[in-house]
Amino acid sequence: MKRLLKPLAFVAVGSLLLTSCQTINPYTGEAQTAKATTGALLGGLLGAGVGALSGEGSTDRRQKALIGAGIGALTGGGIGAYMDKQEAELRQELEGTGVGIRRNGNEINLVMPGDITFATGSSSINGGFYDVLGSVSKVLNKYNRTLVDITGHTDSVGERNYNYRLSQSRAHSVARFLQSRRVNANRFRVSGQGPDTPVATNSTASGRQLNRRVTIQLAPLTQ
Repeated sequence: MKRLLKPLAFVAVGSLLLTSCQTINPYTGEAQTAKATTGALLGGLLGAGVGALSGEGSTDRRQKALIGAGIGALTGGGIGAYMDKQEAELRQELEGTGVGIRRNGNEINLVMPGDITFATGSSSINGGFYDVLGSVSKVLNKYNRTLVDITGHTDSVGERNYNYRLSQSRAHSVARFLQSRRVNANRFRVSGQGPDTPVATNSTASGRQLNRRVTIQLAPLTQ
């Protein structure tokens, strides 16, 4: 039975990669094929599929999938320089947009406040935020050796399960937008934390506003 698992898993990974070529146009709401992504996914299907089958944890699986698809990993002193350049371009692109940028070692965290990204109770991205996410995608496409963790967060007001679903939906909306701008979806890890990771008190309106956010954590692709 175990001998059958790897081929079946490979088929599943292949199907997932091909499906990921179908994206949602954030302007029209219609399905479309990400043409630039299609060729890359088909060309790297074998390597990416094999890579994704081994390794512990989602980060390790993404690393193996991307390396297997021919995207070179960063090593040594080049890692810090790569992230420095990426941070500088993000700061230039996102200046004055309301998006917070924080650096922690070789990780970059983008904090997108919920009040400028989504309407209350909605997972549809505000039209005015398209250009901001477009700037993020521009930098991500240039620095393609970066893993992208997209996480939705809410305040603690309301029913807990609803908040989890909303945070997940918002994170997936951001991921779909980035993918529609040709960012390789194999780089993504998408999740919703609901109210579990507040950055401020939920007892005040200002604190709750800070807790409603989507974060994008960027980390270098390494061996």
